[in-house]
Order: sequence, then C-alpha cells, then structure tokens
Amino acid sequence: MLVEIWSDVICPWCYIGKARFDKALAGFEHRDEVRVEFRSFELDPARTGTQSIERMLTERYGPQAAQMEQNVAELARAEGLGYRTDREVGNTFDAHRLLHLAREHDLENDLVNTLFAANFAEAQPLFTGDTLQEIAVKAGLPEDEVRRVLDDPAAYADAVRSEEREAAALGATGVPFFVFDRRLGVAGGQAVDVFARALQQAWGE
Repeated sequence: MLVEIWSDVICPWCYIGKARFDKALAGFEHRDEVRVEFRSFELDPARTGTQSIERMLTERYGPQAAQMEQNVAELARAEGLGYRTDREVGNTFDAHRLLHLAREHDLENDLVNTLFAANFAEAQPLFTGDTLQEIAVKAGLPEDEVRRVLDDPAAYADAVRSEEREAAALGATGVPFFVFDRRLGVAGGQAVDVFARALQQAWGE
C-alpha cells in the first residue's frame, strides 16, 4: 500500500502529523507492506527573503498569534518533539527539490525527519544553500549530488511543481494531506487513532 503525504518542511502541523502517523504505522500489522512517499506543497511559494515566525504570525493573526504558537508548541512537545518558537520562515522550494533527490536514494524519510528537526527543534534556517547542504548530507545524501542540485535551479523544479498541481487536483488546500492508495484522504495533523483507522480501512479496501 502506498501512503502519500503532501507537506511542507516549515509546517508545524505537518511535523506533528507525521509524528502521529508514524506512531499509527508502527502499530499497524501490515506496516512492512506500506510504502510512504512525501509530496511537495509550499505554504508560501511566492515568499522571498526570511522573516521571524513571530512577526509572520502576528501580521497574519494579530495579537493572539503568540498564544496560538505556544499551543502548537505544547502539542508538539506532547508527541516528544522538540519545538522552538524563535524560528524563521522563508521559501522552501530548494528543500523540496532536495527531497526529490532523496527519493532516488531511498532517503526521503530521513531527509524529512532531519529537515523537521533542524527547523523546529534547532531553529536552523532552511533557506540557504550551505545550511541545506549540511542538513542533506547529515541525512545521508552524497554531498556532490546535493551541491549539483542546489547549483542548478532547474533540477527537480518541474517535479515539485507537478506534485503541487496534483495536490490541487486532489482538492488539497492545505497540509498535511495524507492519501492512502488513492482511495482515502485524511487532512490535517489528526490523532494517532484516526491514522490507525485510515490504515486499516485503506488496507481492507
């Protein structure tokens, strides 16, 4: 069975949702027959430059932004995840291009986890080539191939855009968005039992 996860590496609900999905998958009796692939979805594809998460959220949601972020932090920590509120946001297109390279090396899950940890637990900016190269190599990717992709803006660009169009065609307006064997869709960072039921239902069908 194939589970596709549309997500962005700076999306807190993608971070939390993946942790919950992983727990559900770990308890699924057919887990060894489930393949998980990550699909590209940029939360803010037009963004240029970087901005503190605090400022971005305040501009978007107003004075309640700080409490909203604290609530999300508590939910992440309840899942055993590190979460810092002094992060930056920026354009994630290059990170998505590297995830396509990672898929070819069967290291996509490793890179997703490393990117999530770097962003949320360590507050590393994911928006410069040097930082992305360091993170990708840490996840196990060959340094020369990482550098080649980062130096070539066209590398995997069409693949990223294609997956983003596919998300729209499937009706995904936000992330995370989980698709189970193209039979069942689950939106959002749902509870572990929701993902467990989705795995069972999709397998049964």
